[in-house]
This record gives sequence, C-alpha cells and structure tokens, in this order.
Amino acid sequence: MLIAKNIVKNYGNLPVLRSVDLEIKKGEIVSIVGSSGAGKSTLLHILGTLDTAESGTVELEGQRIEKLKPRQLAAFRNKHIGFVFQFHHLLPEFTAIENVCIPGWIAGGKKKDIAAKAAHILTSLGLADRLENKPQQLSGGEQQRVAVARALINNPSIIMADEPTGNLDSTKAKELHQLFIDLRNQFNQTFLIVTHNDELAKMSDRVLLMKDGKIVQSTSSIE
Repeated sequence: MLIAKNIVKNYGNLPVLRSVDLEIKKGEIVSIVGSSGAGKSTLLHILGTLDTAESGTVELEGQRIEKLKPRQLAAFRNKHIGFVFQFHHLLPEFTAIENVCIPGWIAGGKKKDIAAKAAHILTSLGLADRLENKPQQLSGGEQQRVAVARALINNPSIIMADEPTGNLDSTKAKELHQLFIDLRNQFNQTFLIVTHNDELAKMSDRVLLMKDGKIVQSTSSIE
C-alpha cells in the first residue's frame, strides 16, 4: 500500500538519502532505526509528503504523490496519513476533543458526526473523562494519546510516527507501544515508526536499519 523507489535527498552538497527503496503492506507495523543523521526522519517526512525528494517516486494507495498539485496534496495527506510526533503539537487553546476534531473539520465532515467519532476514539483510548480538558491539564502520556486519536480521526491509510515515545517515561512508552499493537490488531491499522527505542522496534513486524542514507538491513525484530 506504500511503495517508494529510488528516493534521493540532498541538503546542499550533503547526501541525506541515497536511492532508498521501501514497501509497506496494509496492517504492518514497520520501524526504522539507526543512528542520528542516518536519514530516518527525512525519509519519513518525504513518505508523509511533508518534504520532497530530489528524485524517486512515492506511491500510497495507488496514488503517485509527486503528481499531485499542492492543494490536492494537502487534501490527500489529511485524508490518508496520520502523524504522531515526539512532541504532541496539540493546540493549547482547544480541548482534547476539539484537537482531535480538527483534521475532520478540515476534511469538511459534519461537525456533529466528527465530534461523536472523536469522543468514541478518545474513550477507546481510555480518555473518556478527559474530553473537555485542555492539553496543559493532561499528563504527557494522555497528551500523546490525544495526538494518536487526532491521527486516527480521518481513518488514515497509514500512521507515521517520528520518535513517538521520545518524550515519555518508560511506563508511558510501553503503554503507547501496546496501543499501536492494539490498533493494528483491531483495525488493521498500518504504522511506520522512526524510533531509537529498541523495545518499540522489537514489537514491530519489521525493523529497517538505516545507515548513511540507505536501508542496509531488514529484519523481523532486533536481536
């Protein structure tokens, strides 16, 4: 459902991605690991349409990303890709449920329907009593769960997560790991995760090791 071929990215004279190929199947949890500077986040951002490559192709759900015009690309991204980052990026002036609703509002859905769906997702993530709380009233783990709910609101084809546990303690990180597994098992949700967390990587279906801008190894887990 996601196919990338010959992805090349340079920053000036510095090569960051060197002809990267990648395929992800529906319902897979795939982690990308490697040292800082290996190109992990850059690759994720290109696959998520947040950045562009010098050359190569990205196809998601049969759509060639590079063929979309900017407005088409923004709409496609909002519909098909959910994002979870190390920092939750919740809007502080909005409640938890409002933050979750925002991508649905942007997509043009009915406000009543979106709110009901957001409440259902937040409840399923254990946040039934936090719907009207603003981000500063939530713990770090709760904030990240709200961010996951926001990523899920438009039924995305794939969720792309960049160091999603990097700002959480070990207990909250494990809870988030299990949440990803549960979402895959219940909804066949696909995940692509950039992480330094070996435990999270081990829970993935596949682990891709990046080094010097290339994927140098693909394994079922880290030994």
